[in-house]
Amino acid sequence: MMKLVVERASNKVPGCHMVGADAPEIIQGLAVAVKCGATKAQFDATVGIHPTAAEEFVTMRDKRPAPEATLAAERGHDAGVTGTH
Repeated sequence: MMKLVVERASNKVPGCHMVGADAPEIIQGLAVAVKCGATKAQFDATVGIHPTAAEEFVTMRDKRPAPEATLAAERGHDAGVTGTH
């Protein structure tokens, strides 16, 4: 399991998570990028070492919907629309 945490407003990566084989070694390498304020675009522009598990951190492309969009979908209406049901 791997996850990049990305701030929507700045596109910066303030953290990452990994569970699995070699996680400590991989996370230590990513810690430098996070500490330096790397953005998601910089992760995307990085060529991954293939074949390794670590390359997954620079090939992640799916982003999660905004929390308000998820909540709106659960309630059955568009995000940003207010009112009562």
